[in-house]
Amino acid sequence: MRDGLIRVAAATPEIRVADCTFNARAVIEMAQQAAKQRVRILVFPELCLTGYTCGDLFFQPTLLEGAWQALDQVRRETASLGMLVFVGLPVRHLGKLYNCAAALCGGELLGLVPKTHLPNYGEFYERRWFSPAPQDASYYNAYTPQAVGFGANQLFRCEQLPDLVVAAELCEDLWAPCPPSVGHTAAGATVIVNLSASDETVGKADYRRSLVEGQSARLVCGYLYADAGMGESTTDMVFAGHNLIAENGVLLAETPRYRTGLAVTELDVSRLAYERRRMTTFPPQQDRGYLTSTFSLPLEETPLSRVISPTPFIPQSPEARKACCEEILQIQSWGLRRRLEHSHAKTAVVGVSGGLDSALALLVAARAMDLLGRPHSDLLAVTMPCFGTTARTKGNAELLCERLGATLRQIDIKAAVDLHFRDIGHDPAMRDVTYENAQARERTQVLMDLANEHSGLVVGTGDLSELALGWATYNGDHMSMYGVNASIPKTLVRHLVAYEAQRTSDAALRQVLLDILDTPVSPELLPPSEGEIQQRTEDLVGPYELHDFFLYYMIRWGFGPAKVLRLALYAFKGAYDRRTVLHWLKNFCRRFFAQQYKRSCLPDGPKVGSVSLSPRGDWRMPSDAQSSLWLAELDRLEQEQK
Repeated sequence: MRDGLIRVAAATPEIRVADCTFNARAVIEMAQQAAKQRVRILVFPELCLTGYTCGDLFFQPTLLEGAWQALDQVRRETASLGMLVFVGLPVRHLGKLYNCAAALCGGELLGLVPKTHLPNYGEFYERRWFSPAPQDASYYNAYTPQAVGFGANQLFRCEQLPDLVVAAELCEDLWAPCPPSVGHTAAGATVIVNLSASDETVGKADYRRSLVEGQSARLVCGYLYADAGMGESTTDMVFAGHNLIAENGVLLAETPRYRTGLAVTELDVSRLAYERRRMTTFPPQQDRGYLTSTFSLPLEETPLSRVISPTPFIPQSPEARKACCEEILQIQSWGLRRRLEHSHAKTAVVGVSGGLDSALALLVAARAMDLLGRPHSDLLAVTMPCFGTTARTKGNAELLCERLGATLRQIDIKAAVDLHFRDIGHDPAMRDVTYENAQARERTQVLMDLANEHSGLVVGTGDLSELALGWATYNGDHMSMYGVNASIPKTLVRHLVAYEAQRTSDAALRQVLLDILDTPVSPELLPPSEGEIQQRTEDLVGPYELHDFFLYYMIRWGFGPAKVLRLALYAFKGAYDRRTVLHWLKNFCRRFFAQQYKRSCLPDGPKVGSVSLSPRGDWRMPSDAQSSLWLAELDRLEQEQK
C-alpha cells in the first residue's frame, strides 16, 4: 500500500446452484489463493453464495438461511487474510428480499449493499424476487451482533491509505443511465467493485469491456468487475466468468472466459486522487446521505505485476505506435499549416543540422506545405556549419533537404562567431559555455534574419525533453516563431522519424533518415575528434529514456522522487541499477527547477500529448521555485542506498 499502490483481484469460483456450503468453501479457498498473491481487495460475483440462477428458490427460507450461514463462515475464515472481501448473497430486510454485496474485513461484516437497478426484461426477471435498494441508507441488525450499514450509499475507507475509498454496485447498475457509481465517486470513492452475473451473448464481451473501461475513465477510478461463471445453471443462459479490472480508462487485467480464476493487478489510488485534484471538472466530495465504514489493511510495499512501460510516451503495439505517429504528425503539420496561412508567410525557415529534431521539423514542414498545396521549394532549409559540425551530419542535412525538395542554403558561421569572440573579448581556446552558446545564438540570428528577408516564419526544432532539462541555449535554439516539436519527448522523436522512414517510397530519403536515427544525439558545439562527434548529449545529461520516464511520472502524475525511483527500477529492471537511476533522477530534478525560466517564455507550438510544458497551458511554475524538498528526498534515498 505504500506509494498508493494496492493489489486487487476479481474472482470467479466454481459454485453449485443452491449449495451454499459448497459455495462458501469455494469462496474461502479462492480468497486464500488470492491472499498468497498478497491481494488486499477481492470481489466475487453477484449472489455467488447461492448462485445467481436459483429462480423461485430465492423465496425459500432454507436457501436464505443457508446463504447467511455461508456468509458467516466466509467472514470467520477470511478474518486473518488482511483483505477487504465482497461477496454476493440474498438478504431479507424489513419484509423484503434484496440482492446484496456484503463487505467483509478482519472478521467483521462492514455493510450490506443492495442492488439499485433490477432488470426485468429478456432473460432476466430479478424483480420477481428482489426489491431495489431503498432510497436512503439505514442499518441492518437482524443477524448481526451490532448494526451494520444497509443501502446503496455506502463507502468503505481504509485507515492506512486515506485515498483508498471503496464502494459497490451490482451488475445491471453499471448498465443504467445513471449508475450508482456516479454518486459513489462524487462522495469520494476511488475504487468501485461490481458483483455481476452477466450472461454471454454474441458481442457482449466487447460491450462489457467497453463499459468497464469507460466507467473507470469517466469517474477517474479503479473498477473491479467480477462475473458469474460456468457453475451457474445453463437452463436459459450461459455465464463465462469474464472478470475485468480497469483504472482510469485503461484495462489492467482480464480473465479468459469459460474458466474459473482470478484477475489480479495493482491499482494506483494516489494517481487517481491526483488526477481528480487536477481536473477542474471533477466535483468536490459530496457525501451527504452516505454511511462510511472504516477497515484496516497491512501497511506494506505492494509487489508490482502491472505493466509499467519504460517508454510511457510510446504505445507498445506496432499498430498502435503507427497510428500514434501518424496522429502526431497530423497535429504538428496542421498546426504549422494554420500558422503559415495566418501569418501570410511565403517561406518556412528551418535550421537543419543533420540531427533528429531538425529532421522531424523539416518533415513536418513538408507535410504542412502539402496541406497548403504549396511546393516544397517554399521550405528554406538552412545548414550552418561551425566548429563542431561533422561531415556525416552536414552530408545528411544536405541530402535530406535535397530528397524533400526544399530550397537549401548553406551559411558557414565560423567567421561570424570568431568576429563575435573578438568583439566581446573571448578567447576561442576557452571551450566553455560562451564558446558553445555563441554558436547557437548566431544560428538563431541567421534564421530570424533570413525569415525577415524572405517573408518567412522560423520553425523551431527543440523538443520536450530538452525543454525539461533546459538543454537549450536561451534565445538561441530556445527561440523560434513556431515550435512544432515543443511537446514531443526525445524518445518519441525517434519513432516519428523512423515512421516517416518506413512510410516513404524514396529509398534515398529512407536511407538518410535511418542514418540520422543512427547518429549520436549531439549539439555539435565542440570540435570533432578525428572527424567523429565528440560531444554526446546523453553522456552529459543522462539517457533520454530515463529522463522521459521521470518527466512523465513527475509532471503528468505528480509522483514524488521515491515513487518515481521505484517505478523506474521496475520498468528498467536489468538495464540500470539503483545507483544509476538515482543519479540521473537527481540530475533531472536539479535541472528541471533551475531551468524553468527558459520554459516561461516559450514560442507557440502544438500540444500533442498529455504532457506539455507550455506556460500558457499545462505547466505554470515560477522560475525561482526551489528544488530543496525534492532533492532532500533524493538525498534520503541515497543514504538508504549506502
